[in-house]
Amino acid sequence: MGKRDIIRNLGSSWFALGLNVVVGIFLSPYILHRLGDEAFGLWILIFSVTGYYGLFDLGIRSSIVRYIAKYSATDSRDELYRLVNTAMCGYSIIATVAITATLITSYYVHSIFPKIPLAAVPTARWLLLMVGTSVSVGFPLGVFSGILEGLQRFYLLNLTNTCSTLLRALLIVIALRHGRGLLTVALITISLPVLGGLVNAAAVFRHLPLRFGPKYLSRASMLRIASYSGTTFLIIVAARLRFKTDALVIAKFVSAAAVTYFTIGSRLVDYAAETVSSLAQLFVPMSSQSQAQGDLEGLRKILLLGNRACAFIIFPITATLTILGKSIIEAWVGPRYVAVSYPVLLILLYPTTLMLAQAASGRLLWGMAKHRTWAYVVLTEGVANLILSVILVRRYGIVGDAIGTAIPLTCSMVFFMPRHLCRLLGIRITTYLYRSFALPIGLCVPLVAVLLLMQRWFVPHRLRELVLQVGIAGMVYAVGLGWAFWARRAWDVGHLGANQEDELMLAMVGTYEEEL
Repeated sequence: MGKRDIIRNLGSSWFALGLNVVVGIFLSPYILHRLGDEAFGLWILIFSVTGYYGLFDLGIRSSIVRYIAKYSATDSRDELYRLVNTAMCGYSIIATVAITATLITSYYVHSIFPKIPLAAVPTARWLLLMVGTSVSVGFPLGVFSGILEGLQRFYLLNLTNTCSTLLRALLIVIALRHGRGLLTVALITISLPVLGGLVNAAAVFRHLPLRFGPKYLSRASMLRIASYSGTTFLIIVAARLRFKTDALVIAKFVSAAAVTYFTIGSRLVDYAAETVSSLAQLFVPMSSQSQAQGDLEGLRKILLLGNRACAFIIFPITATLTILGKSIIEAWVGPRYVAVSYPVLLILLYPTTLMLAQAASGRLLWGMAKHRTWAYVVLTEGVANLILSVILVRRYGIVGDAIGTAIPLTCSMVFFMPRHLCRLLGIRITTYLYRSFALPIGLCVPLVAVLLLMQRWFVPHRLRELVLQVGIAGMVYAVGLGWAFWARRAWDVGHLGANQEDELMLAMVGTYEEEL
């Protein structure tokens, strides 16, 4: 993939994400204040429940991305057709199972969450039916977005997402202004992803002459998908345990309204995570192609430069949220949420920053099909997260739940991820840490100094004041980042050198079939 394609994919990803964040910042408090804490908490809870439907994916989507990238690089059209047809068949079966699970869960919704008020049970039941059905239909449609990712046509996905975001925001505002309630907002929210999936399908057929039919259903493709996706499935399970259990635990042991306070703090962290993830996703097909071509040096550069690029984004965001977090929450949703939501924000922010600064590492493992060990680590982390959250939420409330998430995440990001990647690619840990993160940290120092100085001048309480401080600090950081690019320091990692490269390549080949 050339520089022009990278810039187009990355630019469109950030534009789509920036638009999504801006819409979320303004739309979330609008929905919150129109619906109230109880209804908004119910909204978050139901979407958290249906978030577990992602487990039905079984890792198939990641297989599609990897093998589409591989087969397009080697021009293996027949294998590509078999992959797509087999994946579509599997997803259709999964969609049927998911719809059945939705019907059962909606019937027993009050038994599962007894703290939901009786008056809200019918709404919760309909909400679950609507969201669950939409997610189920999205499984077979998701094949086409996976194909676009594998072809590295991220800009097409981002165009669809941008249009969907704008239309969703417009329709929700119109609905709420006309007195519509939670179910109407949900209907709008779930309809647009289905429409977007159809648009993605049309884009795939325009760029890739796919063929469908029973003759393309392949047992070999099914086994290949199952082998790769089985490991990915463990990571998906772990991701749900790491980041999607909070609302369920809080609703179970505290209240649905408390979910709202937790979500305000965690949502800001989620926005930061989405900013980095949109960049990191580019590294999956890139690393797949580099491995298919035997380019070890290319994989090393993806690791160092990829994580440096992620750090360029997340480090200034973390500094800004730390210093201006209270003001951001106050200007966003109101001062009454600051006291409870700001501690949640800080507790989740720092371990998440450790994860996001190494976001390229995980994507590189996926692209190389070397993610089995990582899967067991994050699964262990997810189980520890759930256990600690249940224990601590009873004593410390939503802050305890946040601590239960932070501790295991910090341990895996500090003690496992960097050492594992450096050992796999033959890079010294000190070389990795210095060349990936020294420059991003240095560029953040002036930003932090300016923010602290402005805090002594005045503490912002309104959006206009907040935008002023963020804008000034952002310009300071932009100047530093511009210097790094002008001086050609931003993408310079120096001479990496081989560390027993021959033995490493032999080890990679020897373990290929086992990890694939």
